[in-house]
Amino acid sequence: MENDFLAVFQNFWKINVVNYLNELQENPFRVVMLALDITIVIFLVYKFVKATRNSRVWQLIKGIVLLIILTAVSGWLHLDILNYLLTSVMTYGVIAMIVIFQPELRRALEQLGTNKLTKFFGIDKDIITKTKEDVYKIVIAAEELSKNKTGGLIVIEREIKLKDIAETGVEIGAEVSPQLLVNLFVPNTPLHDGAVVIANNKIEAAACILPLTDDKELAKELGTRHRAGIGISKETDAIAVIVSEETGKISIAKEGTLIADLKEEALKKILIKAVVTSRFGEETGVKAQRIKKIKAKFQDKKEQNKEENKKEENK
Repeated sequence: MENDFLAVFQNFWKINVVNYLNELQENPFRVVMLALDITIVIFLVYKFVKATRNSRVWQLIKGIVLLIILTAVSGWLHLDILNYLLTSVMTYGVIAMIVIFQPELRRALEQLGTNKLTKFFGIDKDIITKTKEDVYKIVIAAEELSKNKTGGLIVIEREIKLKDIAETGVEIGAEVSPQLLVNLFVPNTPLHDGAVVIANNKIEAAACILPLTDDKELAKELGTRHRAGIGISKETDAIAVIVSEETGKISIAKEGTLIADLKEEALKKILIKAVVTSRFGEETGVKAQRIKKIKAKFQDKKEQNKEENKKEENK
């Protein structure tokens, strides 16, 4: 039996492996194609495993692998009856698998040629389109909260990262959706009190604590949400969308300024300009140069103020 196995292995090695290596030596271009072939196969296997790991298909795959191993072992050990039964099961098992998993197979075929297929290969939507869609979803959520007079505070990250703010709340890590945003602010629920942080086109966290502004010139009727929204917009370049619980009015806090009582179209325009146009409307190089110029001007002003203060002290 051992000699038979060695003979089969040597025959396989000679016909398949040695001949293939000789072909590669004769045609070096095939090495590139081989590398590409292996990469594609590994990628597809990885995606398949990732997609099926938490489903019942994964249990079936494990069963099939075990069946193949048992069939091979029974053949090597010359357990003819067992081998015959296992081979028969494998032959008719394919038909049984198609019948049992018909819904899953149909769903997979329906996804061919749709945008879900591009998602499977890791090709996501254009970042600008995705950001615009997120803005529209935030506007829909704000309008819904306003209609029901439910208080809300949504902070949208821009250039300055809000990781430290997100860490004060509860991690969510979900896609932006109006339904989820509205649900997070439902009164008397665990996450309603605090701010929702949106970063990297995702709802990063909820129930986050924001710094309050200490501006004494603000109207006294403005509540904690408004002061928190203005506070975060002063300390960072983030945009805060605030919905008043008392009046249902929607406001935006931007660069320490509150733009109050906004209607849907106005809210949409301001957010598109602040979140999309300002971020993607200019080339990175031009934008970086502008930021440098602003910083340089700011630094010069600081130096001038210092010199003026010194002169006054000397007098």
